[in-house]
Amino acid sequence: MYFFKTKRLEFSKWTPSDLTLARRLWGNEQVTRWICAGGCFDEDEIAARLALEIENDKEYGVQYWPLFECASGEFVGCYGLRPHGTKAGEYELGFHLLPAFWGRGYAVEAAQAVIAYAFLTLNADSLFAGYRPENKKSARALTKLGFTYVGDEFYAPSGLYHPSYARQRADRI
Repeated sequence: MYFFKTKRLEFSKWTPSDLTLARRLWGNEQVTRWICAGGCFDEDEIAARLALEIENDKEYGVQYWPLFECASGEFVGCYGLRPHGTKAGEYELGFHLLPAFWGRGYAVEAAQAVIAYAFLTLNADSLFAGYRPENKKSARALTKLGFTYVGDEFYAPSGLYHPSYARQRADRI
């Protein structure tokens, strides 16, 4: 069920039978207000997001993987990668966590594992990450993770220009 883990988190892979978990995550307005222009996903958008994650895994071997607490088995959200740019070896790092798990250090812990996975297992050349402009906690986390600000990029799902960060393979893991 889990294909890698950190001290407190286990990473799984989305399957079509995970629609209930997808609804809990992408049906939560506190989560989706950071990632979509309308503030929430409807049922069709949730199903489409789940299908996209499954397809990314089939085609590219990556997705925003579902996360579970090791100790309790509780669903935390998702964290992972998706293709970015036009060259092979470029990925976008991202996450969506349920509000009950905010402020526990899970985002940074999962990011460290995903960054190592990207560079050491996938042999990625570069990672990209962005965030909704008002989410200043993401800026601090990306800097802490060794990412460098590279400019603002238009993110169609939110309809906004998001501060964008990059980290190269040569950067320390």
